[in-house]
Order: sequence, then C-alpha cells, then structure tokens
Amino acid sequence: MRIVIVGGGIGGLAAALALRREGFEPSVYEQAPELLEVGAGIAVWPNAFRVLERLGLGGEVLARAGHIRRASWLGHDGTTYKHFAFPETGAPAVALRRADLQATLCGALPASSLRLGKTFEGFAEQGGEVVARFGGGTEVACDVLVGADGLHSRVRAQVLGAGGPVYRGYSVWRGVARLREATLPPSTALEVYGEGRRFGVGPLGLGRTGWWATANEPEGTPESPAEHAPKLSRLFGGWCSPVTELVGATPSESILRNAAYDRPRAARWGRGAVTLLGDAVHPMTPNLGQGGCMAVEDAAVLARCLAKYEGPGRALRAYESRRRARADAVARYSRLYGAVGQWEGGAATRLRARLLASVPEAVGRKLLRMVFDYDAYAVEV
Repeated sequence: MRIVIVGGGIGGLAAALALRREGFEPSVYEQAPELLEVGAGIAVWPNAFRVLERLGLGGEVLARAGHIRRASWLGHDGTTYKHFAFPETGAPAVALRRADLQATLCGALPASSLRLGKTFEGFAEQGGEVVARFGGGTEVACDVLVGADGLHSRVRAQVLGAGGPVYRGYSVWRGVARLREATLPPSTALEVYGEGRRFGVGPLGLGRTGWWATANEPEGTPESPAEHAPKLSRLFGGWCSPVTELVGATPSESILRNAAYDRPRAARWGRGAVTLLGDAVHPMTPNLGQGGCMAVEDAAVLARCLAKYEGPGRALRAYESRRRARADAVARYSRLYGAVGQWEGGAATRLRARLLASVPEAVGRKLLRMVFDYDAYAVEV
C-alpha cells in the first residue's frame, strides 16, 4: 500500500514509524528544506510514552528527558495552592526539547522515506488512487494520503473546506534556559497564576529547564523577537522565583511566541482514501501539554487500522471513529482549563485560587488518569 504523509512534524514522523512497525513503507513530504532545531520544550505524558516505547524509542527519549513526578500550583507571590504527586500509570511522564524528540523520531526512519522541500498544493482522487501535488510540478500517486500538516493544514482545507482556527484570547511564549543554581524542586512542574497571566516551569533533562508564559492580549498584537524578553520581564516583574530568573536566563531571540488557537469539533476527519492527523484535525490549546501526545496516539491507531482492515476507506473511517471522541474530549478539557487559568480581575482570581486549593488530591489524580491511562496499542480497533 502506497502511503503519503504530508508534514514532517511530531505527528507525521510518529505516523511513519508506526506504519513501518505494521509493515508499510510510507513516505513523508515536508515543506521545510531541512528539519531545523525549532521549538522549546514538549511534554511526553504516559499516554504518548507508551507509543514511543512500542516504537523502540523509549530508552532514547528517557536519555534526553527530565522526569516529572509531581506538580504544584502557586500564586504569583509564591503562595502554594496545591501540591500533588502524579498517579502511577506504568509509564513515565517526561519532558524534553522538541528538537530532541523530533531528532529521535527522524533518526529512526530511513533517510529515503523523508522528502524535504516539498510544499503540498492539493490532491485529486482519480482512478481509485489519490494524486498529491507538490510545488515545482511534483505529483505523487498513492493509495492513502494522511494530512499531518498542522494548524493551517492544506489537506484539511481541501477535505473539510475553508475556515480558520479560533483565537482563545491569549498569547503563549516558550523558552529553554540553564540556571546556575537549582531553584526548582526535583522532578516537579510548577504553574504560577496571576491576573490574566500564567507561568509554567518543568525539567527538560540534561541540565535544562523549560518554561512557558501566557498573557491575555488582542489577536495579532505585534511583537518582534527582540521584544520578547523585555515584554515578559514587565509582565512578570515581581513574581516569585524562578519566574524572573528564567526569563532573564533566556536570550530574547530564542523565545518562541504563538497565539493560543484551536478549532471546533470536526464532524468528520476525512473522505475516501484521505484522512487527517494531529493538529491538522484537532488542534489544542497548550494548557494540558497534550497536542503532540494526541498526534502520537493518532499515529498508532491509524497504523493499526490500516493493518487490520481491507481497503483504505474502511480502515481510515475505523481510525477516525476510534479517535474522534478521545481527541474532542481532551481538546475541550484543555480549552476549559486555559479559560479558567486566564481569568483576570480580583474577584475571579480569588475564586480561582480557592478552587485550585480545594481540589482533593484523589480527584486530581483521577482526572489525570483519564488522560494518562490511555494505551493506543490496547484499545480495540
């Protein structure tokens, strides 16, 4: 079966590896001329780590990652709202640089399966096959086309029609720093709350600390890379340690800034021999750190369905039906968590502090298990 994957990000590379595990030989077409070291940190929660372990990458990921075993919610003055340990799920929760995860995935694929500098332009269904068109006049015939080309997916636009993503009211900055003095408790993630602003911190392994920040602002607010650090220093000035230390230890030009977007639930994910995966079909706000993890889950279930069912159409519809409810639920939880996290105004922030402090640890652990316990290789396909 000839399988073409559009997009060489985490989801596309994971799909290629999962398909190879099932005996296929997919090709990945990526528009970038080379896979650069872009991105800051990425969480690999237990639900995604199980897939990577099945793909033979667990050891390499662990060697580059920092473990996360507990988390704390704090006020911007350092007041602790809640401290809790993560539930035991049989798989670790870790975080690492996104570039390290991408390099691990890419290194496990044959070089011949990755085609760089290929900008997807569209597809046509003809004679029982799909013909994908790329810039420069390249056309590739295949039996299955997988759109893993991200938030502004061109495959999605042709399958589901026009319509942009929805801005959720805040921007997100991400960075990686090395602190001279360890000011963080080991294996712990922090989330610090203020009025319309949040700051998250976690270990990335190899002596690095990953951080992210959010602030409410109008969509399209201009900001150059040189302005990132000064702006964050103003927004988070006076906050508890290690917030200001991390911003100060990160070169402004290395900080990434994105708007928080997602999309409404898609009624369908594909048609014929074409389907979508990851952010192309269910982009998520970053609040639960599950965007990449959901794409990795998609990859495993897609590969299993193509291996099990006769005919691409039947296999792809089975994949979509198995994944839709799960992805929709996690996207909805992430959107709600972010909305509460971005509350501003004295009354709202005081209410949020009481809510966070009052969550019983048993309830929090149960909610985490709903996400963490999922095993893409154990679910019935």
